[in-house]
Amino acid sequence: MNVLLSPHPPSFFPHQHDPNRHSPVRSSSPFHNNMSAYHRKRKAEDDGDEMFVSPTSSPAIQNRQLAPRPSKKIRSNEITGRSLNLPRLLETLDVTQLRTVLQTICERQPEIGEEVVKSAPRPTVECALQVLKGYQEKLLEAVPYGESSSEYMYYRVKQPLLALLDALTDFTPQYLPPHETSANVSLQYLDGATKIIHSLPDWESPSHRHHKENTYDEISKAWALVINEASKKGAGFMLHSDGWDHILTKHNQQSGGRLGAAISSMSALLGWVGGGPSGGVSTAANNQGSILDQLMAGNYGSPVRVGPW
Repeated sequence: MNVLLSPHPPSFFPHQHDPNRHSPVRSSSPFHNNMSAYHRKRKAEDDGDEMFVSPTSSPAIQNRQLAPRPSKKIRSNEITGRSLNLPRLLETLDVTQLRTVLQTICERQPEIGEEVVKSAPRPTVECALQVLKGYQEKLLEAVPYGESSSEYMYYRVKQPLLALLDALTDFTPQYLPPHETSANVSLQYLDGATKIIHSLPDWESPSHRHHKENTYDEISKAWALVINEASKKGAGFMLHSDGWDHILTKHNQQSGGRLGAAISSMSALLGWVGGGPSGGVSTAANNQGSILDQLMAGNYGSPVRVGPW
């Protein structure tokens, strides 16, 4: 009863009303803890964004152009066999092999042969004579040593002999008019070709001598053609002044008089210009000297003395 009437009711939890007692620090709730961790993480991310700037937003990086990295050539470690490429293959071929390959290609494809003829430079007289001398050397190499019959020697040299004659037949028209317009170039070739013909063997058998005789006949006609064309162009003075008349005379003597057509053309030309005898042909103008010599001396047309004065 006293308990019920007491002005201070008894406390079942005495510490709730103790003014001197401090409330203990309560631990945060799970929700509060999660929120605090979220704010701390967000702040760290913001700080990180300020420290690490994106390359696309940096003006210094935008203005700088990065040099391209050279690509590395990947080389295979495996070794396999393969054929040579065209430039290396051509380096291994000599002149004869290269000529054979080119000739084979041109025979298979004629249009390529025509293009080669158009693109190749014109052969000089020196080059043509060098080729002919090569055939001449092969002919001399085929001559047997020691004493041998004419028949045996002929059959030993027949193949290189015919090869030389074929080459002469093919090369000579290259240096004749109208294909060759320079008389001097034509005569230079004919001079060298005639010297080669002189070196051909003189056979005892008439059936074997026809090779050389026919070749002399053809080369004589070539000389006559060049001389006649030169006379049409007024080059007769050049033939005399360059000594071609004397050169032809020597060739005719060495051939045994087989260059009759050439000698006739040169005599007719020099008879007009008064060049004197050529190969035994004389003219009436030789008594007073040639017209060419008078022109060079400056006394052409001077009066001729008549009588005892």
